[in-house]
Amino acid sequence: MRETRTLPRTRRLTSALLFALSTPLAAQTAPAPQSASTVPGSSQADPATLDTVQVSGIRGSLTSSMNVKRDAQGIVDGIVAEDIGKFPDTNLAESLQRISGVSIDRSLGEGSRVTVRGVGPDFNLVLLNGRQMPGASIEESNASNSRAFDFANLASESISGIEVFKTSRASTPTGGIGATINIKTARPLDNPGMHANVGLKGVHDSSNENLPGRLQGDSLTPEISGIFSNTSADGRFGVSLSGSYQERDFGYSQVGVPNGWRAFRGDSTAYGTIPQPGTPGSENIVNRPGPNDIYSVPQNLNYRVVGVERQRTNGQLTLQYKPLDNITTTLDYTYSENKIQQQRNEMSVWFNYGPSASAWTKGPVAGPITYSEIVNPPTSDLATAGSQAATRNQNKSLGFNVDWAVNDQFKLNFDIHRSIAEAGADSPYGSSNSLGVSGFYRGTSVVDFSKDFPVLQQQLGFGLNGLDPSRTLVTGSAFRNSYMKSEIDQAQVNGDFTFENYSQLKFGIGSTEVKNRSAFSNVQRDTWGGNGTAADYADDLWIPSSFAQYFDAIDGSGNPAQFNQLFLFDFERVRQAAAQAAGDESLYRISPVFTTDRRVTEKSKNAYLQWGNSWDDLRVPISLAAGVRYEETKVQAQALVPVAVGIDWVANNELPIRLADSAFSGGSGKYEYWLPSLDLSFKLREDLVLRGSYGETIGRPGWGDIQGGQTLNQIGRIEGGSGQEGNPGLKPLLSHNIDLSLEWYYGEASYASVGFFRKNIDNYVGVTTRNDTSLGLHTPVGGAYWNQALANGCATADLTCIRNYIFRNFAGQPGVARGTDDTNGNATGTISGQPGDPVANFSITAPANQRSASLDGWEFNVQHMFGQSGFGVSANYTKVDSGLTYNNYVIGEQFALEGLSDSANLVGFYEKGQWQVRAAYNWRDEFLAARFDGSGLPNPVYTEAYGQLDLNIGYKWTDNLSLSLEAINLTNEIQRQHGRQKNEIIYATQTGPRYMLGLRYKFW
Repeated sequence: MRETRTLPRTRRLTSALLFALSTPLAAQTAPAPQSASTVPGSSQADPATLDTVQVSGIRGSLTSSMNVKRDAQGIVDGIVAEDIGKFPDTNLAESLQRISGVSIDRSLGEGSRVTVRGVGPDFNLVLLNGRQMPGASIEESNASNSRAFDFANLASESISGIEVFKTSRASTPTGGIGATINIKTARPLDNPGMHANVGLKGVHDSSNENLPGRLQGDSLTPEISGIFSNTSADGRFGVSLSGSYQERDFGYSQVGVPNGWRAFRGDSTAYGTIPQPGTPGSENIVNRPGPNDIYSVPQNLNYRVVGVERQRTNGQLTLQYKPLDNITTTLDYTYSENKIQQQRNEMSVWFNYGPSASAWTKGPVAGPITYSEIVNPPTSDLATAGSQAATRNQNKSLGFNVDWAVNDQFKLNFDIHRSIAEAGADSPYGSSNSLGVSGFYRGTSVVDFSKDFPVLQQQLGFGLNGLDPSRTLVTGSAFRNSYMKSEIDQAQVNGDFTFENYSQLKFGIGSTEVKNRSAFSNVQRDTWGGNGTAADYADDLWIPSSFAQYFDAIDGSGNPAQFNQLFLFDFERVRQAAAQAAGDESLYRISPVFTTDRRVTEKSKNAYLQWGNSWDDLRVPISLAAGVRYEETKVQAQALVPVAVGIDWVANNELPIRLADSAFSGGSGKYEYWLPSLDLSFKLREDLVLRGSYGETIGRPGWGDIQGGQTLNQIGRIEGGSGQEGNPGLKPLLSHNIDLSLEWYYGEASYASVGFFRKNIDNYVGVTTRNDTSLGLHTPVGGAYWNQALANGCATADLTCIRNYIFRNFAGQPGVARGTDDTNGNATGTISGQPGDPVANFSITAPANQRSASLDGWEFNVQHMFGQSGFGVSANYTKVDSGLTYNNYVIGEQFALEGLSDSANLVGFYEKGQWQVRAAYNWRDEFLAARFDGSGLPNPVYTEAYGQLDLNIGYKWTDNLSLSLEAINLTNEIQRQHGRQKNEIIYATQTGPRYMLGLRYKFW
């Protein structure tokens, strides 16, 4: 995959070394963590502040994290760095998953987004030093709708701690229904003096070796980080500078049905169903699903191998100045960049729902044991496609803060920041591009779905026993350009007044403006019969290879009956050949003009009051914090709406919508809420705390849901088209939260706790669907030409017959443009809808606030230190329940909570003398990942239960030099997704263990 690199390896490594060595890394001991009860955006803490903790290492980190929980108002969990520059995990999301109630979504073998207490990533608010952070992400085939923050963009080396606020407070910014997560970075004046250290790591990802040679990157890649921190002798001025650069070359192997399954009742005769009893082919069905059972047939089967290269750069500059003893000013700038390049080769078969044979499990939801498509003559396409993707995520944040202690009782904090997140293509060809490559000699395909790994047996025509380069050519293609930019301008004023009786009044006002733009374009060719002829492509373009050996960790692989061939190829060489065959270079590049362009501006104003007091002289000491927050938000949304002017039938079940120029249309919305909160804690004993909380929080809808205008899906089907429109007037989700917690701090750095939570959530966004013919677009399906083909013997389901008849009898007539015949002798070309043909029906979906839901759960935690032995253990388990689960027996759109799952963690460690060892196991139960599949159909996607074991070993060579060895996914676990039934595989993904050998050196 080296042809995709933008810098020679030596130059990149040299640049990284120069960058890090010019910013050596900080602090021999971690500064005392700020109280978790600190108001985000403010430096003012409650009377119950944390003790100063100057203990480094695993035990020190866990002790500090325990104190965050113990001394907080409400229910708060946290993670504190073992030392500045040494966070417990190399990935922030993977650290967060160690907290009870927090689960993560993994992408490319790393944690990326978090679900908290059953609430998905879009409804968990992420702050950086108390400031709301924007999130930008891109999708492969459309514009992104997500508000979620991707933790994979941030390195952990400059992070001093993370706070997870599970209960709401008036002083906490809104947007987090599951939790508000505050990422904290070090401040130089908190740790006086000069400090510096540097860290180096070599990363070996074993998944890189589990790829074909041309997709492999380097076996060993570098990570380098550094922090420099210094303060003036009088403590008035401080500066810290941190930076990191990381490279990782890896890959994954994936098998599945990415385009999803078509679900039917057993008595259905719709297109794609298996033959009914007594009809031709019914004798080929074993254990037929009953008439009321539900079964699903696959749309395709795909095997792919993917090579990935990632470069991640992070940096932060912080300047602090105290002009007076009671005033501290802070100016900080944070930067991150995450660049990813991918190359993929794959082999797939597509099912056209002709004659078939199949065997099924028992109902009422029957799954396929085997599924066969009988192809005779053997002239269908055997696809060996390739893809290239290159993306760049960039985050920038500039902030200024003034902390003013007016007097001993009155404190004010002023904070302002501008933050930008931007994601887009990092290649002249776009963000995600694919070239379909086929040979038209596929015969009958037989797939065994009985194991985790589906096994394909493939018959070939023309006497072939393998792939034939001389019969191979490019077919369809797509060059996609996805872009997203989110900007936040935020200003906050927070105050804290302590009365003579030591009660506190906190107050504040603020404003936030969020501008989000999501855009997408796609240059797609639907030349599935072939772009040119096989003679246009040199045989040496196609490099024969195999793939089954790259799935050895998945149950069912290694079957000798498996068809085990694919072509590797150089994407750029094949792209050039395809452009030459088409005679138009622009057909194989991205379009500079976006066809989807959504722009939303949210302007919010807020104000809050929060009163707190403690009654320590009571028999049972009580602490209370009660408050209310007012939020007002105005929404203005616009979207570029392409104007649809026609429908063209270009392939059997592909009818692209012909588009003309686009124009912006939009709408607006407004909402306001008063959000109360109450926290109570009872010190039943010195070591026993009972907490109770009530609060209301809101979570704003996704960007796509509040878009202006209507967007049609570019590809229509035989049954019609589809599209979406937004609703800028949507209300946010409103959650009424109840929390109870009992915590027993029975020993040094040891505790046990049990907590109960319940969330009653209103305004869940559902989807309304209407059938719309108002566009007035004529479809050739059911038109005059179509009906002539049926009258002359073509069956309704035999789309190839219908197209051949029309092209051979009506070529040159209005709407019929015949191309060359494909290698099977079938006619190609375009059949366009004409006046007098039926008007196409479009299924238009729109979001609406229409649901309420409840979820509740339990959290169990224990942390125990075994005296001075050096051994310790931490464990937690979270149980989450909701009545809104997906009913696999129902076909069609339905509402269910996504991401809802139980989870557990077990961490054991040893730390004594020079040695430090930690083993951490994380488990997440099966959960509903999506309610719509890869084709946009209303079918469930479940992520199966997954557990991962990580191991860290550290050795302190000297007081200044320490060594480390880390292993991620030590037992080489796989990830798997399925549909309504376990045999309905969506994906099974194999990565591999990752090993990191590192050193850290402290200069001061």
